[in-house]
Amino acid sequence: MPRQCDICQSARAIIRRPKTGQRICKECFFYVFETEVHHTIVDNRLFNRGARIGIGASGGKDSTVLAYVMKTLNQRYDYGLELFLLSVDEGISGYRDDSLETVKRNQKQYELPLKIVSYEQLYGWSMDSIVEAVGRKNNCTFCGVFRRQALDRGALMLDLDHIVTGHNADDVAETILMNVLRGDIPRLGRCTEIATVGDGYIGRSKPFKYAYEKEIVMYAYLKRLDYFSTECTYSPNAYRGYARQYLKDLESVRPSAIIDIIHAGEAMKVAETVQLPTLTSCSRCGYISSNAVCKACVLLEGLERGIPKMGISKQSGQAAAADAQPVDRGKAVEPVHFEQLREQALEIRRLRMQTTAASSDSTARPELCAESMCACTEDGCS
Repeated sequence: MPRQCDICQSARAIIRRPKTGQRICKECFFYVFETEVHHTIVDNRLFNRGARIGIGASGGKDSTVLAYVMKTLNQRYDYGLELFLLSVDEGISGYRDDSLETVKRNQKQYELPLKIVSYEQLYGWSMDSIVEAVGRKNNCTFCGVFRRQALDRGALMLDLDHIVTGHNADDVAETILMNVLRGDIPRLGRCTEIATVGDGYIGRSKPFKYAYEKEIVMYAYLKRLDYFSTECTYSPNAYRGYARQYLKDLESVRPSAIIDIIHAGEAMKVAETVQLPTLTSCSRCGYISSNAVCKACVLLEGLERGIPKMGISKQSGQAAAADAQPVDRGKAVEPVHFEQLREQALEIRRLRMQTTAASSDSTARPELCAESMCACTEDGCS
């Protein structure tokens, strides 16, 4: 006899939640999943009303579900947020170009503005060219560093207040394990934080911090969302893959292992005697950094000099940062300084506020047409 839903006691249960063990029906699953994300947002006060929020969109299951849920909750609970899709094109042939097509379809499906920034545009290097130079062993280091900075650059181009990413509970638990195994105390102390500040200007958060990957996959499947599921061409050798497999083995024995690791990481405190790095601004690009020259600039310099492994290890990165001198960038482009991007973002905001104030003054523009989608000005309609 089919088992009934543990929540509504009427519909047939089709899902057993790995986090709680509850057997629930499809509609109750949608409700509890969305409600838990809502409580995560509200309890942690992730956003302010009227904020411009960029959703990190890769086309994968996590970011696709995040975009759908953020739009749903924004309408249901009247957050008053202005949502955007923000994507990074790393330049990986046969992978990112295909996934970006999914993002473009999501843009139309969810009716959200989309901004795409590329490594080629920002740094003068694509991941394909980086892998050609450095090989497949350490390429994820380049991609992770460049992507994080690229998101902040894209956010400033759009004058966003905040970025949300689709990092889920599995991702957070994996990161905790990786930092423990590497003995990376500074990152271990902050990797469990649900909200951080990227470049010191734009906030960043993880609304899916407590959402299991299995439930995100199930949500996407049952909602029939359009997402890209192919693994990155260059990721099979990534260190994270070993932590992921270990976590899966733990979960098979103890389903609550993922959330237990997260809570353990949250409870960890760095001893006061441990000296943590002091954050400052990169002398070249202005990005937040614990060294005189940020990791992205050190990696770029290594690529330009023909010694791409220069910034891979901590020791070599610190040595390069200590005596780094401006070089002929050759293939690369000079990244726009973050201070310049911040000034441009402030100017965009100022102009937008002026436009908003003018449009709200009905007496200031009496001749403008009433068509809601018309891009009209005081000189006429277009």
